[in-house]
Amino acid sequence: MRVIGIGDNVVDDYTNIRTMFPGGNALNFSVYATMLGCEAAYMGVFGNDDAAAHVQRTLTNLGVDTSHCISADGPNGRAELTHQDGERIFLGSNEGGISKTVPMAFIFDDVDYLESFSLAHTSAYSYIDTALPRLQALDLPISYDFSDDFGAEHALSLCPYLDFGFFSCADLTNAATKALLKEAACRGCKLVTATRGAAGAILFDGQSWFEQAPHPVTPTDTLGAGDAFITGFLVTYAGGQGDKAIRPASLIENALEKAASFAAETCLVQGAFGHGLRY
Repeated sequence: MRVIGIGDNVVDDYTNIRTMFPGGNALNFSVYATMLGCEAAYMGVFGNDDAAAHVQRTLTNLGVDTSHCISADGPNGRAELTHQDGERIFLGSNEGGISKTVPMAFIFDDVDYLESFSLAHTSAYSYIDTALPRLQALDLPISYDFSDDFGAEHALSLCPYLDFGFFSCADLTNAATKALLKEAACRGCKLVTATRGAAGAILFDGQSWFEQAPHPVTPTDTLGAGDAFITGFLVTYAGGQGDKAIRPASLIENALEKAASFAAETCLVQGAFGHGLRY
């Protein structure tokens, strides 16, 4: 299966150990999909600094196709973090660096390339919202991570263009979470999932509710766990859709279980997927 992450890439700069790790929602999806056996690509904007060079080298070494990325003069995306007892703590960011000033319209320069993929994943940090209608018109299934930094009405306005939507809702009540997912499904998103930390995940397919408990683990670093959950779910779900012997409900349950398992594995690695560079 060929999949592509479109949008944000950063270095996650752990200032306490002076080490930067490649990351970003869309980029993490591409790397994790490769780890799960997919042929994966990443499409986004790199800066021209040492951080960008490290991210690009890492993707090449991991076998992620970056042939349709572009570079621009300016700083790469960068987030500053520290961690305590395995939990990552965000200190600030440059909001994507140069990528926030480069329009994402370039992704349509090679439509045949985009249409060669079975699934595209993007995020709230990818400056891609205005391109979603055109992306949807390619008949390419689209997944979107709203993270925990979303305004409900804006997020819901994007749902008609999405096949999969993911929200981080650890700060919402169970009732508020379900109300959000139900409205997202009503707006057109086919499968909507909320992750709620230790409370587990909830998925709504427009008719039925599904729940998934987290796999307990003593974390080295929780950075990337949400992206790993998303990737584990999407790869398993999309990969099993052609199997007529699997009931739709069973496919969702299997995908949620894989998502929880892969997210737990990711928590045992420092950074989103390792490959830290000291500076």
